[in-house]
Amino acid sequence: MDEMKNPSDDAQLDLKLGQAAIETQDDLEGDTLREECGVFGIFGHPEAAAITALGLHALQHRGQEAAGIVSYDGSRFHSERRLGLVGDTFSRREVIERLPGPVAVGHVRYSTTGATILRNVQPLFAELNAGGFAVGHNGNLTNGLTLRRELVRGGAMMQSTTDTEVILHLVAQSRRARFIERFIEALRSIEGAYALVAMTNKKLIGARDPLGIRPLVLGELDGCPILTSETCALDIIGAKFVRDIDPGEVIVFDDFGAQSHKPFPPKPPRPCVFEYIYFSRPDSIVHGRSVYEVRKNFGAQLAQESHVDVDVVVPVPDSGVPAAVGYAQHSGVPFELGIIRNHYVGRTFIQPTQAIRESGVKMKHNANRIAVEGKRIILIDDSLVRGTTSKKIVRMMRDAGADRSGLLAATHSIEEMRELIGADSLAFLSVDGMYRAMGYPGRDPANPKFADHCFTGDYPTSLTDLDQVEAQPRQLSLLAEAS
Repeated sequence: MDEMKNPSDDAQLDLKLGQAAIETQDDLEGDTLREECGVFGIFGHPEAAAITALGLHALQHRGQEAAGIVSYDGSRFHSERRLGLVGDTFSRREVIERLPGPVAVGHVRYSTTGATILRNVQPLFAELNAGGFAVGHNGNLTNGLTLRRELVRGGAMMQSTTDTEVILHLVAQSRRARFIERFIEALRSIEGAYALVAMTNKKLIGARDPLGIRPLVLGELDGCPILTSETCALDIIGAKFVRDIDPGEVIVFDDFGAQSHKPFPPKPPRPCVFEYIYFSRPDSIVHGRSVYEVRKNFGAQLAQESHVDVDVVVPVPDSGVPAAVGYAQHSGVPFELGIIRNHYVGRTFIQPTQAIRESGVKMKHNANRIAVEGKRIILIDDSLVRGTTSKKIVRMMRDAGADRSGLLAATHSIEEMRELIGADSLAFLSVDGMYRAMGYPGRDPANPKFADHCFTGDYPTSLTDLDQVEAQPRQLSLLAEAS
């Protein structure tokens, strides 16, 4: 007898998944750049969890909502996942002692899909037929909701609302004989940007999407392999950088050594340009380029394209500092720290009243009056998204006595934005200028070197979920502004 089914079940599931996509999109459309997470994994080291915690400290800029570590001690998996900063949990010895074993993977999170709740904190872990499996993901699957719908209809029970969980289910459902074959089969089903660090009871696994949109590097400490998002995580533990994981590469470490798999047809790489603009730490090396030097070049190119007559160059700290240095050096205008940032204000600070919420920018940034009073200033920032923070900073500069006749905020787009944030003038580094700052003659539309879709609309991957949710899809935003 056929199973009885409510005919509205599929429609309700589609509605819920569609609403989840819209809510996710709305969550992303604030004023902070929020596409990055950080991953770290190490194989064969007796202090694997402690080293992973240090690596996550170095990657804290990539995710400040939550952190987690999973380890394996030869017989059992151990997991510690918490909301908040790495130091809130993993600086305590008793927590590290609950993560024994020579293999560990870790993750710091900004939510690109799924709410900021404990069950969405990574690495995600599941007991599969082949044994335990943990995975941490940096990126965004553009068909994650579609896959989720298919899996749920097939009987899968989801424990989180993050797109990373579909990877667990795809691996679990594979009928391939070897685990690595199951893992690769799962990767063939997903679309979008991903850098994955995963572990089983025998292996540490790294994987990067075929276009290399998200970064993943290989390091070595005391002969033990390390996989992580940025080279700064290697520096903090004294590890040696070995190489970048290639786009589309799946690399496996076990007791027999390393095996590299290239299961996808080669494509011209399209790494995300925002790794250079904002996501990565300035002391990291990304695809052979110093992030600090690239950001200085951005500032120098901006000065060449859009200079105005001012007295001082002021960065919006911290991410605007290298570009402001480059601008000042190229233009000859003095560099001043006209804004001081308070580094001890957490994202979870209680804001009980509207008045306190509206003063949030003063909790993070304060005008250095002596450096700006009576002067025409040019403000250099890495990006301008919705303008809420920029508007507050411009007002703060005016209140500190900055001359109204020469203020420039540098980052993202046109006259309406200038009026919105209250600046006298506004200029942005051109897309071609961005490419020139990175050593290319300009952007070649037929062969772009980076994933620059947030500027050009030229997406390197399919947008399966968005195409299904909306008849006229909006841009998948990398940008969201916390006031």
